[in-house]
Amino acid sequence: MKTLSLPFLIAGTLVAGHAFAQETWDMPSAYGAGNYVSKSYAAFAEEVNEKSGGALEIVVHPGGSLYSGGEILRAVRSGQVPIAGRYMGAHASEDPIFGLDVVPFVATDFDAAKALYDASRPAIEAALEERGLKLLYMPVWPPQGLFARDPVETIDDMDGVRFRVADANSARLAQLMGAVPAQTEATEISQAFSTGVADAMMGSGAIGVFQKMWDFVDHFYTVNGWLPKSAVLVNMDAWNGLDEATQQVVLDAAATAEANVWDAAREITESYNATMAENGMTVASPSEALAASFAEIGATMAEEWKAEAGDAGAAALDAYQASN
Repeated sequence: MKTLSLPFLIAGTLVAGHAFAQETWDMPSAYGAGNYVSKSYAAFAEEVNEKSGGALEIVVHPGGSLYSGGEILRAVRSGQVPIAGRYMGAHASEDPIFGLDVVPFVATDFDAAKALYDASRPAIEAALEERGLKLLYMPVWPPQGLFARDPVETIDDMDGVRFRVADANSARLAQLMGAVPAQTEATEISQAFSTGVADAMMGSGAIGVFQKMWDFVDHFYTVNGWLPKSAVLVNMDAWNGLDEATQQVVLDAAATAEANVWDAAREITESYNATMAENGMTVASPSEALAASFAEIGATMAEEWKAEAGDAGAAALDAYQASN
């Protein structure tokens, strides 16, 4: 009996270990742990860890500590990680639908941004599924405002202004404004403004605070050019490997996280604007004339985007415009 007991004990241990095995998902993100979107990821992971009863643990790796931002989508798509958070506007060249929310002056407040998201989500999901990915939720970033060294009352005041751009989208915006594009990376913003390479740019209040833009410019106009989004994505093979109960836990946690992070974005936008004002910047709404000119530019850029977006993208934009 003693000689037989050891194999049975080993077998029993293996069965018990399998029954209570916990799956661990590493989740990379490019943004620091203190960022409100990163906090959303952490809260989402915590809820999954708790509500799944130990079936699934998600470990968030913020600040590019596991993969840099440019590597994240490839990593989750190839299965190197099962889940990730990624800013989607950076992948508009892969499919225009990933960049609809960064087309300037299409959606210019949180309610409009949510309506645009609702109209475009089916097309975004379909494009991601083609790449072996499942969309869980999309956090929104603060609206993009106009930083300027000098006052901007009308679009004519942008004529010839050196305008910091990051991509083809912002370069086209500069062209339509009559500004002179100055290509710089995000890490070079303070240098560009301190050396006179740039005198204006579009950016969020977050950039204004973290880059201390009050050291370089005097004005921030809340033109709300666009409200970009990130996405929490899961490798489809990893998703299909979860049982239905755990999948539902993840979906419920994603829905909660999405609602909370959109609320947080509204609050933190006001906080960023207040901080810039406290540090001496003039934070103001655009004049009626400037807002009207930006609306015209937005209409032009939306039509240009639509012409390149394909049927699914065009349908998403049409659905949004019909609802507004």
